Amino acid sequence: MRETGASSLPRWATLKDACAIRDLRQLSRRRLPRAVFDYIDGGAEDETALRDNEDAFLDWHLVHRIAVDVAERSHKVTLLGREQALPLVFSPTGLTGFYHPNGEILAARAAGRSGVPYTLSTMSVASIEEVARGAAETDLWFQLYGLRDRDWMHGLVARARDAGYRVLCVTLDLPVSGRRERDVHNRFTMPLRPSLANLLDLACHPGWSLGVMRSPPRFGNFENADTQGFTNIAQRIAGSFDASLHWGDVQRLREMWPGPMAIKGVMHPEDAERAVAIGAEAILVSNHGGRQLDHSPAPLTMLPEIAQAVGRRAELIVDGGVRRGTDILKAAALGATACSVGRPFLWGLTAGGQAGAEKAIAMLRHELDVAMTLLGVATLGAVGRDHVRPVARRTRV
Repeated sequence: MRETGASSLPRWATLKDACAIRDLRQLSRRRLPRAVFDYIDGGAEDETALRDNEDAFLDWHLVHRIAVDVAERSHKVTLLGREQALPLVFSPTGLTGFYHPNGEILAARAAGRSGVPYTLSTMSVASIEEVARGAAETDLWFQLYGLRDRDWMHGLVARARDAGYRVLCVTLDLPVSGRRERDVHNRFTMPLRPSLANLLDLACHPGWSLGVMRSPPRFGNFENADTQGFTNIAQRIAGSFDASLHWGDVQRLREMWPGPMAIKGVMHPEDAERAVAIGAEAILVSNHGGRQLDHSPAPLTMLPEIAQAVGRRAELIVDGGVRRGTDILKAAALGATACSVGRPFLWGLTAGGQAGAEKAIAMLRHELDVAMTLLGVATLGAVGRDHVRPVARRTRV
């Protein structure tokens, strides 16, 4: 992963001292118990896909043009019929309110203040309705997993519609949870198992631990299910993913949802074509942040094939590995309308709450602006394949 040239923040550093996404990661690591940080930070098995998601951006050079008037620049894009300030989307991340009190609401507000959409996970701590009330000015998307209980799944869709969410994002790459070995080593469970190691870790991170005590974790979208108590709900959810979900089920969701639909987890051109055929207006090219199938290709590497397959019939969003403004430019050059970011805003959120999440986006905005100026493009629409060149794979250190 991209650590070359990275400087270590001093122990006394705070949010104001962070100047890059990697700094937010370091601050997050210091604040969170190890098991919680690793749950956010880790990937499946050998974490090859996780590393490749970032490293794939290193396989492309940016080729700048000179003597271009870039005195005035615009970072705006139109995504699924709405103009937004940046080509970014907050990815759906489960348990965000466990990492930081009221995490979903604060992250959604940060997205709204930054002029980008926020995607609420099915597995959120705050409920669909609570986030809608707490971030009423934000462009809200709702991410849906395939659940065995079809009535409950369809009920979530209806709740999101009634609460004013604009886009339904159906995630299709989680028929079963990937094996994340950091979590196995840390004995990470929900709720946290009261082992000696966990208790010592919690004691070493009193700020986070006190926050959890003041705002105990829950699964807000499942609290009216036929089980009571956090443990019972967590057990139900652990077995709720449906490996039998098929395109017919997705077609049914398309018929139920009145607004734009995005399909997340697409990594093959034929699946992209199938998604477009059932009426999806956007495709998230994603391997679930490297948390599901290890050794899957990085989404950026599949973007050109998928862009060629669907043409202009759907908007493409690259999900995974974005850490710099230059990454956003490379994705745009290869056919993406926007990028979806998860860990960057989570590192910011856990480092400094809403201000930290906003800072993560501000960093990417500033880097994007500088890179556009140096590349010689005044708008994102001017970025094309001629602005990138493939390079030999770099040696990972």
